[in-house]
Amino acid sequence: MNSNSFHGTETRRSILFTTRTAILMALTLVIQMLGMPQYVTGPLVNTMLYVAAVFVGIWGGVAIGLVTPLIAFWRGILPPPLGPMIPFIALGNAVLVIVYGLVKRHNRYVAIVAASVIKYFVLAGAVRFVVQVPPKIAQMMQVPQLITALAGGAIATVLSEILIRRGTLKPLSHMKFKE
Repeated sequence: MNSNSFHGTETRRSILFTTRTAILMALTLVIQMLGMPQYVTGPLVNTMLYVAAVFVGIWGGVAIGLVTPLIAFWRGILPPPLGPMIPFIALGNAVLVIVYGLVKRHNRYVAIVAASVIKYFVLAGAVRFVVQVPPKIAQMMQVPQLITALAGGAIATVLSEILIRRGTLKPLSHMKFKE
């Protein structure tokens, strides 16, 4: 393989990575902007983070997880009392994607539980030990976050399986690029 074909392959992979990540980020932002209650929005946003880990990879999912809390805050989707939690929400999202992305090749169900529990610890630990927020906000950042992360993992598992089995979408990591 000569260097030109290698660069062409890498360029195609980069374009697909960027395009998929942008589409998944846009879909995630649309979900946030629909104004649905937390018990609907939370699982759907977590679904998108898991789906990104499957179809784009860890770094695409991390990018989405880091950006979405900021945009949600700027757009007024996250209420002002949650402002101090933005770095921890972003960190929780990143941890969810990284843990899931690393563990899923061994067992996707263990990966979902581990990623959800660690995200829960990040957020619950933040409101308990680091950030001063009203009690109602602190409550929102604890068990409901564990539930929404687990639900998002379940939805993502079903959705990903359907997309893969129907041949609609392949994980980027499984794609072969012609030289």
